[in-house]
Amino acid sequence: MLLTGSATGFRGERMDMKKNKRNDQPLRDRWLDVDEVRLVSDLRIMHSKVDELYHMVANLKRRHPITDIRKYADQPVLNEDITRVDEIYLWFVSLKEQLGDKKAS
Repeated sequence: MLLTGSATGFRGERMDMKKNKRNDQPLRDRWLDVDEVRLVSDLRIMHSKVDELYHMVANLKRRHPITDIRKYADQPVLNEDITRVDEIYLWFVSLKEQLGDKKAS
């Protein structure tokens, strides 16, 4: 689940990057290991999917009144979508807070 703070891979499995001395070295001074490449790949896929979702929602809002969306939506599926987006939003808020803490340090 996204709210636990655990890292999940593209396919949803939990993945922990192995902590080793390479991870403490600056990225410019070394090659990425396999776990780091996977993380970068997952992040790029996430960026793409977030952008895609943003544009889909923007188009729905621009093209259709909310009354029509409510009328024609499969309500259980829409409710599940809303719950999932809420979970994603809370994860991003948590991430933003953590990144803000690191900037302040």
